[in-house]
Amino acid sequence: MVLSDLEIAQAAKLKPIGEIAAKLGIPTEYLIPYGHDKAKVDLRFMKTLADRPDGQLILVTATTPTAAGEGKTTNTIGLTQALVKLGKKAMICLREPSLGPCFGVKGGAAGGGYSQVLPMEEINLHFTGDIHAVGAAHNLLAAMLDNHLQQGNALDLDPQRIVFRRVMDMNERALRNIVLGLGGKANGIPRESGFDITVSSEVMAILCLARDLTDLKERLGRIVVGYSRSGTPVTAADLKAAGAMAALLKQALNPNLVQTIEHVPAFVHGGPFANIAHGTNSLAATKMALKLAEYAVVEAGFASDLGGEKFMDIACRYGGFHPSAVVLVTTVRALKLHGGVAKEALREENLPALERGIENLEAHLDNLNQFGVPVVVALNRFITDTDAELALVRRTAEGRGARIALSEVWEKGGEGGLELAREVLAAIDRGETYRPLYDSELPLREKILRVATSVYGADGVDFTPGAAKTLEELETRGYGTLPVCMAKTQMSLSDDAELKGRPRGFRVTVREVRLSAGAGFVVPICGAIMTMPGLPKRPAAENIDIDAEGNITGLF
Repeated sequence: MVLSDLEIAQAAKLKPIGEIAAKLGIPTEYLIPYGHDKAKVDLRFMKTLADRPDGQLILVTATTPTAAGEGKTTNTIGLTQALVKLGKKAMICLREPSLGPCFGVKGGAAGGGYSQVLPMEEINLHFTGDIHAVGAAHNLLAAMLDNHLQQGNALDLDPQRIVFRRVMDMNERALRNIVLGLGGKANGIPRESGFDITVSSEVMAILCLARDLTDLKERLGRIVVGYSRSGTPVTAADLKAAGAMAALLKQALNPNLVQTIEHVPAFVHGGPFANIAHGTNSLAATKMALKLAEYAVVEAGFASDLGGEKFMDIACRYGGFHPSAVVLVTTVRALKLHGGVAKEALREENLPALERGIENLEAHLDNLNQFGVPVVVALNRFITDTDAELALVRRTAEGRGARIALSEVWEKGGEGGLELAREVLAAIDRGETYRPLYDSELPLREKILRVATSVYGADGVDFTPGAAKTLEELETRGYGTLPVCMAKTQMSLSDDAELKGRPRGFRVTVREVRLSAGAGFVVPICGAIMTMPGLPKRPAAENIDIDAEGNITGLF
């Protein structure tokens, strides 16, 4: 009988988190326990590590997601477990799962099979409360903004030019567009607004990019909430909200330490979406991991066109990182789906469809080669994959100059990732040099065009009049040197979720541009992407239950 991910997780025996911390050399005075099997590490511990050399940074990304799944988180965990089996000191850096996808369609995000981070249920649900703290800090600012309007509006905020919305960590399409302040004068100033999902909040991005509490507070203060009637930006600092917001985030700023099913240390911290925000765990966790281990393995959300590009152009820029290798996860099943095979027929060998769909893998290899970092393809093996199909993917990867390894980490844990780990170690020895896709001084329009044409494969970019006007205003106000954080569908290299494989002959449409001044990037919103997702017809929440003993079922 094949056990489910949840059954495997619940059967695992965890070590006390103090033992995991001791293995890393973290003194008890810097450990903040949350029960027996998870803890936060006080960020002040970093000051004691200043003289230590950094380890090697390995980024894990993937080909374009499909309903067949790629197993990116599972392979991130399995690879790190394999490195440890090879005698290396390695640890993982992952994001915290959002409740929206957990109860929606995507499910949990703690890995799978024998490559999971634990305790799986807690990580996928409330964990240490970081995402709730982000939501509270964000909505405190929203409340102070509307209160300022109600109490006389000394900053002369234009109610028609307020850009700061509220958030909640749940998929709730009914809240995308709302009207506030109804019910009379005592209930506020009526205006249109809406909700975004918490993990797309600028506050979440700030938490993941801040160096320390001082940097956190300064970044929070730079959040632009709207504009005065004279056109002057109004910030959280102007509303005197940054201090209280930082106080709510004090504990959330400290990285969360857990362990894998094989007791390998893992930081799981921060949760920005990669199709909306920058899609990488906190820089603080990554920096600490690089001091504590020879190899820090970091996962970027979704595919190389989203989390991968944003890691290279945003996280590396602000973190001062220089990745030593990139792992590109793919599956035969996903590539066949890109080649036009229906999900129900993926178990059958279909070399023509695989050959059509394999150009999606080629596109992501081309994308990653632009950053100058060696790439290793992790071919996540399923029992239905045939030798001929596996050989075709291998020939394609090798023909593009990439190393490739079969991965069986779901079934075998670290043992199933040994071939992948050896290929990654060999790739690191090649010594390529990381380089960003664009220079900071490039105008915002040119940065957007560079990403759209060089990474997505678009013929060009079309800007709505409103988006074009916003870009001009941002350049005039001095924000032109910021990197761009593209918000688009994760289901295609294009901005159209229906275009599979390697789309050609398309243009990207930027319909809106948002400024995240505190996070330090500009967000072009492309195509039909939503910053507040909705639930599917049959949400995953329908399958989740708990018995009288507290045992959870249906969470995957």
